Amino acid sequence: MTAFTEQGPAPEQARAALTALRDEVAKAVVGQHETVTGLVVALLCRGHVLMEGVPGVAKTLLVRAVSAALALDHKRVQFTPDLMPGDVTGSMVYDARTAKFEFHEGPVFTNLFLADEINRTPPKTQAALLEAMEERQVTIDGRPTALPDPFVVAATQNPVEYEGTYPLPEAQLDRFLLKLVVPLPERQDEVGMLSRHAAGFDPGDLAAAGVRPVAGAEDLRAAREAVGATRVAPEVLGYIVDVCRATRHSPSLQLGASPRGATALLRTSRAWAWLSGRDYVTPDDVKALAKATLRHRIALRPEAELEGASTDGVLDGVLASVAVPR
Repeated sequence: MTAFTEQGPAPEQARAALTALRDEVAKAVVGQHETVTGLVVALLCRGHVLMEGVPGVAKTLLVRAVSAALALDHKRVQFTPDLMPGDVTGSMVYDARTAKFEFHEGPVFTNLFLADEINRTPPKTQAALLEAMEERQVTIDGRPTALPDPFVVAATQNPVEYEGTYPLPEAQLDRFLLKLVVPLPERQDEVGMLSRHAAGFDPGDLAAAGVRPVAGAEDLRAAREAVGATRVAPEVLGYIVDVCRATRHSPSLQLGASPRGATALLRTSRAWAWLSGRDYVTPDDVKALAKATLRHRIALRPEAELEGASTDGVLDGVLASVAVPR
């Protein structure tokens, strides 16, 4: 049970609860520790996550397990070509009893919104999430309605199937704080996963798997305050700027990280430093979150793609080329 001060949970207790989250999620999802940590960082930063991975690597199960371990409400929408904006945000519905139109909230009114295969729906419906992600509100008929707090969009997309998909525009990609690449499990993890299924594990019943709430909204609030108080030296601020500026001058890139990317890297580095038990940010914290924070904010030149370059490879080169402050 989390200890409380008069103002809420103590920051140390909130950190312990969020650290325990990874072990709790592991009861349902084998491996994927980095992805779980990325989701926690996004929650601490009030940011959104784009998860990319082939089908069958437990992206949906992972989000469900995180919401269960945090005692947060979650909703899932399967994005399809015929999905309309109102199916996500909600719409005005005529009530014959009152002879008035009333707003019926859509599934986006939740704490953790899972947009499954977001690149399978047309741009019109993708754009329905833009206001929700940036302003944390939905406007229908000129009337804004606030979304719950916390509110995080966890969107998934398939990296290998392009037929019938609508790639996200740069403006929407930039709304995501992190892009997490969900890998195939290691052999040992995959054997462990099959062992669980052989023993009767049901992905649809997380309670039976033993997943219990270990943290909640109060812990997140306390943690966010502590993250906001994490110190960043001027030299580290300069390092973040230098990394982002180096992407703009890379010969392999046609689009580098914008100033918004630099502020995002600052936020994620602070969250990672706090989760690691420190109240100050180091250059290693910046390096640890640089690829997840910037890989979707940069674009390769066509000739670099033909030569086999990747965004992660370019970012590795950028990090190696920028002087680290001492």
